[in-house]
Amino acid sequence: MFMKYLSRLSALRLGVAAGSLSAIVLVTSIFAKTESAAPVPAAALNGGAIYVGEAVCIACHAPQNAQFTHTQHANAFRLNPKNEREKLSCEACHGPGSNHLKDPASPANHASLVGFTREWGTPVAQQNAMCLTCHQGGQHMFWPGSTHATNDLSCSDCHNPMAKVTATGLLRKPSINETCESCHQQQRAEFSKRSHMPLHEGKMTCVDCHNPHGSTSKSLLKADTVNETCYNCHAEKRGPFLWEHAPVRDNCLSCHSPHGSNQDKLLTVARPFLCQQCHGNGAGHQTTLYNAGQILGGGAAPSTRIMGRSCQNCHSQIHGSNHPGGARFQR
Repeated sequence: MFMKYLSRLSALRLGVAAGSLSAIVLVTSIFAKTESAAPVPAAALNGGAIYVGEAVCIACHAPQNAQFTHTQHANAFRLNPKNEREKLSCEACHGPGSNHLKDPASPANHASLVGFTREWGTPVAQQNAMCLTCHQGGQHMFWPGSTHATNDLSCSDCHNPMAKVTATGLLRKPSINETCESCHQQQRAEFSKRSHMPLHEGKMTCVDCHNPHGSTSKSLLKADTVNETCYNCHAEKRGPFLWEHAPVRDNCLSCHSPHGSNQDKLLTVARPFLCQQCHGNGAGHQTTLYNAGQILGGGAAPSTRIMGRSCQNCHSQIHGSNHPGGARFQR
């Protein structure tokens, strides 16, 4: 009886294994068909043109080929294509080129290919759709609806897919920062102020804080909030603290300018005036900048409360304190 049970159990296991193997074979065959299928129907692009092959393109566009050969795209398309689309190389991005061959010299014939410049005339939405065919998901997940997308920015406004100008990213400028600053002139000026993030010193880049391809925040921050972004580097300010400073907990930008400032520590206003924006009542010493009887320009020594770090001469733990006696952030 026991041997009969074992034989039935073995048969059941073999049946399950065979069924699993059949499922794997079915899924594999589906993926194989998907990979071998034409990437884009010819009739769907460039007025029903057909694919002519990379060799035909290179025969006329030798200078472009010389630049393209050194890029990441060329290495992927020519040396290690992962699907039928990438094997098309030039036509993977520009679309089928048979209509372009009919009259290559005609400026009007440019419309027969997808171009990636403003002068070419291809709608930005169509340009970006070609790029997003491969570059979707991951850090590009939030591109639709992002600030750059809603301002009709195309991928080629920041990237040059046909030349290796930068070590990574195929950017249009030699660095990430120069690419961003070509549009963001105000931020470029702020990074040149007395106190600034070490961007021009090469210690960080714009993408350390921002995701230019979109995020869940308005300013394209890589974290959900300003504070979470700052805490990536300034972890000692995160807390939790026994005594918390309300404006610090609310938003770092309550006191600091994120890119640069002419005040110490990227402060928006010099101390003690920054502190007095909130602590401006008449109680205690909060509004008294000078000793009794002294006036500005009167010749007497100014109060120590406005010297050095001003308020922080005493309230040194202004971001928060874990000391039992640190209710006033003095320790």
